[in-house]
Formats: sequence, structure tokens, C-alpha cells
Amino acid sequence: MTSDLPQSGRIIGDHHELPVRIYYEDTDFSGVVYHANYLKYFERGRSEYMRLIGVHHHQLAALDEPLAFAVSGINIRYLLPARIDDLVSVRSRLKEVRGASFNLDQWVERDGLRLAEGQVQVVCIDLKGRPKRLPKDLQTAIKACLPNENTL
Repeated sequence: MTSDLPQSGRIIGDHHELPVRIYYEDTDFSGVVYHANYLKYFERGRSEYMRLIGVHHHQLAALDEPLAFAVSGINIRYLLPARIDDLVSVRSRLKEVRGASFNLDQWVERDGLRLAEGQVQVVCIDLKGRPKRLPKDLQTAIKACLPNENTL
């Protein structure tokens, strides 16, 4: 694992935490975060989590057979509103790793209160959009973050 970079958040125990400030552009006319922006927060959280464990998008794209990650499923529940100027934490926890995919629980919280939560499935694909097995080194890096001893 690489060292915790402030802009990449940090790993705490079994999950990653990324602080995010809520700006005017994130909100609707009432000052509440627009629901679709939680997808963006989850994406940032996942990307920074992967970066901290040594999985970089540019390295996947530079392989002899380039690969990428794509969200193949997401389920979100909205619990409480986030508002302009709030400082929230986007948290991500790996749940399962399979041959070509991995699943995460993600949530956004403010002062310990959960505002939104989601379950996300990410699949490894080639540039034609076909699922491909995660390369062994990526499987190992991602699996090392599982909270328990799951097998691939």
C-alpha cells in the first residue's frame, strides 16, 4: 500500500474515508445535495480507495490488453440530506472479490450520521466492454483489503 495522501483520503481499519466539502454546485434550489451527486461522491471514494491500495486507472489502460473498471450495478438509499457547506465523509468498504468483479458498501456520513448508503458492483472490462478477469496482482491488492479471509 502507498502512504496516505491527504487528497486521496485514508484507510481506517476495514474501510476508506474521503472527506468532501459540499459546494453550491452540488445542491438543488433548496440547498440540499442533488440525489445524483451521491453517485459522483461514491465514484471519487472508490477511485481514491483503489489509488491508495496501488490500483491505478492509467496502469490498467497501459496494459498490453487495456482494461478498465465499470459499475455494473448500484443500489442507493437516501437517509438524510446533506447541505451546502457541509463537510461529509465518503466511506468505502470492500465486501467481495470475484474473478472479474468486486463489490463494495459505500456510504456518506456527516458527524457520524449516515446520509446515504449504497451497494456497488464493479466489473473489470476490456475496451470493447467485455468482462475480463482481474489480473492476479490486482486481485491480490484488492483482496488484501477485505475485512475477512475471503477467497477468490
